[in-house]
Amino acid sequence: MTLNLIIAFIGVAFMVGLSGVGSVYGLTMCGNAVVGALKKRPDAMGVYILLSALPSTQGIYGFVGFFMVQKYLTAGISTLQAAAILGGGIALGLVALLSAIRQGQVCANGVAATGSGHNVTAGTMIMAAFPEFYAILALLVVILMGGLMGEPVVL
Repeated sequence: MTLNLIIAFIGVAFMVGLSGVGSVYGLTMCGNAVVGALKKRPDAMGVYILLSALPSTQGIYGFVGFFMVQKYLTAGISTLQAAAILGGGIALGLVALLSAIRQGQVCANGVAATGSGHNVTAGTMIMAAFPEFYAILALLVVILMGGLMGEPVVL
C-alpha cells in the first residue's frame, strides 16, 4: 500500500514539476525577448504580454492533471492505479516540458519580430498553438485514464 502511494506521488511530482519547469523556461525566453523588444517598440507591450503568457498554460495542465488523480492518492491505492498515475505523470510532464520550451521559442521570435516593426502577432499565436495541442492531448490522456482506473478505495 505505502509503496503504491509512493509510486503515485512520484508520478504526480513528474506531472506538476516538469510542466512547471517547462512553463518557467518558456516564460523566461519570452521575457528576455520582451526586454530587447521594449528598447525598439515600447508601445507594443500588450502584444508582448499576450505572447509571453502562452507558455504558462503547460504548468496549469500539470496542476489540472494532479486534480484529476487526486482522489486516488489514498492508502487504498492499487498497484495498477499507482502505475497509471506514474505513467500518466511522466507522459504529461515530459510533453508539457518540451511543449512549453518550444512554444516559448516560437513566442520569443514573435516578440522579437514585433519589436522590429513586423505585424506577426496572429501568425505567432497560430504557430504557438501547435506545440500547445500536444500538451492538451497529454492532459486528456491523464483525464481519460482517470476514468479507466476504477473507483478509489478509501481505507
